[in-house]
Amino acid sequence: MEAVTLAGIARRVLDELLRSPYKTLEIRSARNVVALERARELGRVFLTYETYQDITIGTEGLLAELLKLESMEQRIPWEESDEREITVCRAQLRLLGLGRIVEIRKKNTILFVRVREMFPQEMDIG
Repeated sequence: MEAVTLAGIARRVLDELLRSPYKTLEIRSARNVVALERARELGRVFLTYETYQDITIGTEGLLAELLKLESMEQRIPWEESDEREITVCRAQLRLLGLGRIVEIRKKNTILFVRVREMFPQEMDIG
């Protein structure tokens, strides 16, 4: 199954998604915001705790369907910089299962991955 990768997702968030298969996440990372915009076309995301640079074949994570995506600008107090707003994406997801990357294709800064679905007893994360 092909999906767009969201990297550096907190373990707490991954655990919550495992416990409750429907979850809305607020994504603030610039790289993940751009990836979510591309995921809108594909409809699936692969969420992993690993950082973008550490993702390789064999990386494990969660496979989810993107149900709804909403982008918004948030103003933030920032005295030491001229930047005063950030883009935040709220992504409503439905857990599809556990997975392991079998193929990686990089396009600009977005990682498109092919994922093999796994059984819980096969997972090493946690």
